[in-house]
Amino acid sequence: MPMTTFHQPVDAAKVPRFAGHSTFMRLPAVPTAEGLDIALVGIPWDGGTTNRAGARHGPREVRNQSSLMRAAHHASGIAPFSIANVADVGDLPVNPINLLDGLNLIETGMAKIVASGALPLSCGGDHLTTLPVLRALAKSGPVGLIHFDAHSDTNDSYFGDNPFTHGTPFRRAIEEGLLDPHRIVQIGIRGSVYEPGEHDWAKAQGIRIIYMEEFVRRGVAEVMAEARTIVGDAPTYVTFDVDSIDPSMAPGTGTPEIGGFTTREAQEMVRLLAGVNIIGADVVEVAPPFDLAGMTALVGATLMFELLCVMADLVDRRR
Repeated sequence: MPMTTFHQPVDAAKVPRFAGHSTFMRLPAVPTAEGLDIALVGIPWDGGTTNRAGARHGPREVRNQSSLMRAAHHASGIAPFSIANVADVGDLPVNPINLLDGLNLIETGMAKIVASGALPLSCGGDHLTTLPVLRALAKSGPVGLIHFDAHSDTNDSYFGDNPFTHGTPFRRAIEEGLLDPHRIVQIGIRGSVYEPGEHDWAKAQGIRIIYMEEFVRRGVAEVMAEARTIVGDAPTYVTFDVDSIDPSMAPGTGTPEIGGFTTREAQEMVRLLAGVNIIGADVVEVAPPFDLAGMTALVGATLMFELLCVMADLVDRRR
């Protein structure tokens, strides 16, 4: 596709950011992902939240804050809208009062994006939204996962025998054959746990858990080099829970844990995903009702832009 046909964002030097329609990065809103290289999509659903709900409002406020994104990355020089066709395909259908139907709707909606050939870059929503996305993406076999989070999200059940919460998606994904546990790395895990052996199951499956203490000791570059080695060249999904960032910088989330990444560290880590065979990515758990001055939504929008630059470069290299 010639570069001149790629969708372009509204120029903030011509139309002020507070004017016009609110879309991801001020890109055109399109009805389907047909013809796109990368589809930006909202998943306004938090039916798996176990405590502070509100991530259902994440996509709308992240769209608002994403008006601050510009056309090119200042450090890498990547101009994603010039090398890949990107647009906002809207929100996936959801059901806020029926969990299982909500999961099915998200999977069905995401499957249409995948069938179009576009790479999905989504904004949640709580972390359970990643499970139906993986169901749509991994129909031909398990994929790898690079997972930034304060929590492992590999618990078994909550409140009795309820298997689907934002604390269980990656256990379900392994059980369903969507993820290869030997190609999963979780970075930034920290905070108190329900019991001393809470992560034993995950480790027994082969998941590499890099706790925050190890991350601090080793540093961004070394940790990300290991992450790239773990996932290798095979298809990999990237998921970024905003609660991996310290709540002093991202307070608007459902399950905050102190002692997290700085926003600068988060940016550096995403940039070091260059070369990974990314088949899709998300930023989740932005909960505007608990945010201050849009800080967390801005973090979510900026991380989406960082991911977009890496993914657009991948698309361009493949082309």
